[in-house]
Amino acid sequence: MKKIKTAIIGCGGIAKHHANQYLKLADEFEVVAVCDIIPRRVEAMAKFFGISAAYSDYKDVLEIPGLDAVDICTPNYLHSIIAVDALNKGINVLCEKPDAINVKEAEKMKDAADRNGKLLMVIRNNRFLVQSQYLKKYIDDGNFGKIYAARCGWQRRRGIPGKGGWFTTKAQSGGGPLIDLGVHMIDLTMWLMGNPVPVAVSGNTYCEFANNDVSDSVNSSFGDKKADGTFDVEDLAMGYIRFDNGACMQIEFSWASNIEEENKFFELRGTKAGASFHSTGSDTDNTLKIFTEQYGKTVDLIPNFNSQIQGHLGNLKNFAAALRGDAEPVFKPEQGINMIKILEALYESARTGKEILL
Repeated sequence: MKKIKTAIIGCGGIAKHHANQYLKLADEFEVVAVCDIIPRRVEAMAKFFGISAAYSDYKDVLEIPGLDAVDICTPNYLHSIIAVDALNKGINVLCEKPDAINVKEAEKMKDAADRNGKLLMVIRNNRFLVQSQYLKKYIDDGNFGKIYAARCGWQRRRGIPGKGGWFTTKAQSGGGPLIDLGVHMIDLTMWLMGNPVPVAVSGNTYCEFANNDVSDSVNSSFGDKKADGTFDVEDLAMGYIRFDNGACMQIEFSWASNIEEENKFFELRGTKAGASFHSTGSDTDNTLKIFTEQYGKTVDLIPNFNSQIQGHLGNLKNFAAALRGDAEPVFKPEQGINMIKILEALYESARTGKEILL
């Protein structure tokens, strides 16, 4: 089987996680080049893969003969720029979330993929958790009935990433925890619901911890902090989404908030069953519960999982299978556009104090 010649563009914290997954899939991928504007980072990544092809300009990467794909791990505002350039060069694209920092840029990515007949996938690693895969099959088999309501969120007590750097600079990130964490859990919950189309949103955002340097989360180590940098994004977002099929979703995302502990979660409510998933960050605390009825009694089901499938690994496997034509890509670019529409409208609702129709 021909290996997929891949280049990693952006060698920061999240790229290191991607790199570990590529080693596990060495029979499917060959990382032939790495790129970053910071020399020590790109040199370390090149050493990790045992290659000499280390670049500082992504445009040089796109000229590599026979390159099959790029994996974009840069700050958010560069996602669409690099993706469009790569797709126009006839190179397939795997990109970190969020898809882009606004709807216009997300649409440019889809248009470039369609025009050039190339695969565009944006990371949706939570779809590949063993709990998510199990629940998706349970729902698709008709055990849930109609899913009409949901809640999801990712709450941190003190976990602001790269404070003062690009994470907290709206022009480069697109926003705070709503666009950073919201993509994960809103996408997962919508996917489980059958990807209904959003039609209206309302929300509020708050920035109350810009001058607080207390941290209790490993997530605060992400990004490059700047003591005198910018903090013009929210640290808490709450909102409400309406869908074309009548379903609704409540959301909450925070980098910093006075809560008991970090909590990543979703809840689904259907006519035949409901479900909840909560994770406090521990590998063993990822409990999925299903609530249903049997023989005239309410029943709680707690599936036992002997392994924890890593989301990024599953995402890469699906990307490879889709490139070979052996599987459909789990992510479709139009889903990414709908996601950015939701986020952009939530920020507008918070700014205006009004519900936004999509």
